[in-house]
Amino acid sequence: MKALRFGRLSAVAVVAAGALALSACGSDNATGTQTSGAAGSGVTGTLTGAGSSAQGAAMDAWKTGFAAANSGATVQYSPDGSGAGRKALLDGSAQFAGSDAALKDEELEKAKEICGPEGAIDVPVYISPIAVAFNLPEVKELKLDAETIANIFRGKIAKWNDPAIAKLNEGVSLPDLKVTPVHRSDDSGTTKNFTEYLSAVAPSVWTDKADGEWPSSLAGENAKGTSGVVKVVTDTPGAVTYADDSAVSGKLGTASLKVGEEFVKISAEAAAKAVEVSKQAEGRAANDLAIKLDRKTTEAGTYPLVLVSYHVLCTTYADQKTVDLVKAFENYVVSEEGQKAAAESAKSAPLSSALAEKAKTAIDSIKVKS
Repeated sequence: MKALRFGRLSAVAVVAAGALALSACGSDNATGTQTSGAAGSGVTGTLTGAGSSAQGAAMDAWKTGFAAANSGATVQYSPDGSGAGRKALLDGSAQFAGSDAALKDEELEKAKEICGPEGAIDVPVYISPIAVAFNLPEVKELKLDAETIANIFRGKIAKWNDPAIAKLNEGVSLPDLKVTPVHRSDDSGTTKNFTEYLSAVAPSVWTDKADGEWPSSLAGENAKGTSGVVKVVTDTPGAVTYADDSAVSGKLGTASLKVGEEFVKISAEAAAKAVEVSKQAEGRAANDLAIKLDRKTTEAGTYPLVLVSYHVLCTTYADQKTVDLVKAFENYVVSEEGQKAAAESAKSAPLSSALAEKAKTAIDSIKVKS
């Protein structure tokens, strides 16, 4: 497994505009259509996607920016959850999927039925911290370690003034209030990332495997989508959930995570640094950029409860018009302009210049089915 070496993300470097001027859209017999950022590319038609609700705010910004420069093109996106998005791509009802988890091995194999012999690829487009978000009167910040978080979501900590929480938060007036864990009801990439973090960092407590579906043996409230769980927590004093930080900022309290011997506040910069110290997943095709996150890092200033959200794309599409449309939109998404738009609307961490260049290379490899 090789190190990513994506460049210093602590400064949240973004792609230089000149470096991301797109090469000709299309396959080896390209049409010569070009775009840079959201510059008009001359593409037309409708591109259909589905998936990650965590990407919702960023996707709204991307759709708006792309459509503004390409009056003949429309991008439709249904934020039904990562699992639903991958399913839609694999059954041919969507041309791309937004997913907070890379394709599983069996999905990579199935993708060959729709996408051709080289299947589909995972292209990183969005980096964001996952907040442990709570609704407590008079309390906006807490310090929590992985074991305490795992015990909260397993239902083993019943009150917010439990000694385990109090020990980590000396001087904080914790209420004698019931803890109500709230989890996703749908197959969710955010759930997959959250349970992966807990199973890696607190394995003695979180004994369930990492999965996009919440363990059926655990109690608690549930709701569909990021907006669903955030609404339940907002309406329920004492409730706690896990959700993309862009959806909870300013609405709910959030926890700092214990990393090594320090507590790290949630931020785009800390999330980006956690990606920097991670590695590219093994056993993938050259243009598949799935990342194996190092959840157990003790690197200072990292926030390892992070999601890297992907656009899952076919390596080949049926016609040149679709290839041109996919390339134009996706190259805008990973451009400096697209990443800036996402950061402003969703508080995400822009891709580093090195990772964005890798993403551009992957996107430009898409071609027409032979």
